[in-house]
Amino acid sequence: MAVDELDTRILRLLIERPRTSVREYARLLGIARGTVQARLDRLERTGVITGTGPVLSPAALGHPVLAFVHVEVTQGHLDEVGEALAGVPEIVEAFSITGGGDLLTRVVARDNAHLEDVIQQLIRLPGVVRTRTEMVLRERVPHRLLPLVEAVGRTARKS
Repeated sequence: MAVDELDTRILRLLIERPRTSVREYARLLGIARGTVQARLDRLERTGVITGTGPVLSPAALGHPVLAFVHVEVTQGHLDEVGEALAGVPEIVEAFSITGGGDLLTRVVARDNAHLEDVIQQLIRLPGVVRTRTEMVLRERVPHRLLPLVEAVGRTARKS
């Protein structure tokens, strides 16, 4: 999907001011409210915008420990293990990967003992061969998309 300069300006506002009204976005951009709404609708329809809910902090929810757990799966059981992972509330993301392991999960826990309990739960899942855990010490670059949006906007201007 082609994202043009106006789309990137709208996306920037969505990231920087997520609780602002469409009317206010239009005022800030100096364009009609209907134009902003049509652009937002198209960005949602084409999958550029995938959600509008709040961003929650696992740490503030009592789960300050963050780890990445690589899961090696018995050949032919990737789908079943993936479905089982979805049933573990402490797994906040899971990806099929190449390299060391078959799945990479982002796991949150209350403390190290709780993390060990979650890992033991994963090891007991049918089809799981082994796990390898990497503890997060500190977040260096928080999840962000604005730099990407700005880069796409620069590319759109050059086209």
